[in-house]
Amino acid sequence: MFRLLVVCCMLWCTPVMAATVLVFGDSLSAGYGLASGQGWVSLLEKRLAPKHKVVNASQSGETSAGGLARLPQALARHKPDIVVLELGGNDGLRGLPLSVMEANLAQMAALAQRSKAKVVLVGMALPPNYGPDYTARFRKAYDNVAKKHKTAYVPVLVAGFESKLALFQNDGIHPNAQAQPLMAATVEKALRPLLK
Repeated sequence: MFRLLVVCCMLWCTPVMAATVLVFGDSLSAGYGLASGQGWVSLLEKRLAPKHKVVNASQSGETSAGGLARLPQALARHKPDIVVLELGGNDGLRGLPLSVMEANLAQMAALAQRSKAKVVLVGMALPPNYGPDYTARFRKAYDNVAKKHKTAYVPVLVAGFESKLALFQNDGIHPNAQAQPLMAATVEKALRPLLK
């Protein structure tokens, strides 16, 4: 009887992981230029703990092609319930073909969904010097993937502060520590309904 009581107590006291969230992105999610724990993914992890587990498999400099090559192994290793897909920014900054970027993002969304994971697609804004046509087509690529694969969607990770230079590092591309809570809140808003 005593043993049964101990086992029941252990089960009751041990938190159950309701979901594993895999964040799969580039330097914006990897915490480039920030101290450990300052990035938006770390902040999100703290907000969702202890009930949910957040794994950050982001890699600075990653393109959509690199992400597509890495994703199958990440899915097999972490077996996520939800994949937060934040890639494509480096494709845009390098002027890579947007049709290829869109196809890569679509393939990644499909791979995640075939593994039974839900997807949150996270888009990015390009600096204005890329021109209105390229910038519009860049954003449209994310819209197309989200619509085609019926994903949860964050159109712009830096929504609300994309033109506020005070919230970016000196390179004008990577958000600084002050901006990270805003990004965490933006992603969490799209993520929360999938966690229920």
